[in-house]
Amino acid sequence: MDIEGTIRKILTAELFLEAPPEEIGAEDSLRAVHGLDSLGFAELRVLCEESFAVRISDDDFTPENFRSLSTVTALVARLRADAA
Repeated sequence: MDIEGTIRKILTAELFLEAPPEEIGAEDSLRAVHGLDSLGFAELRVLCEESFAVRISDDDFTPENFRSLSTVTALVARLRADAA
């Protein structure tokens, strides 16, 4: 499963980011560049948990882990590896 591609789809289809999936840069700030707000981040957390069968703890639900597409992808990859 392509983690980054799935998260791109979540951001555009579920959270309605204006940019097409291919235009979401891996290092773009989800807040500053794409306007994701606190509710959007909470929804992203839940959608990632459901899509990837992981649990994102409160300790992992940090601005650092949800700063960009690449940081969310790395978090999900780490959680999946830990669960395997």
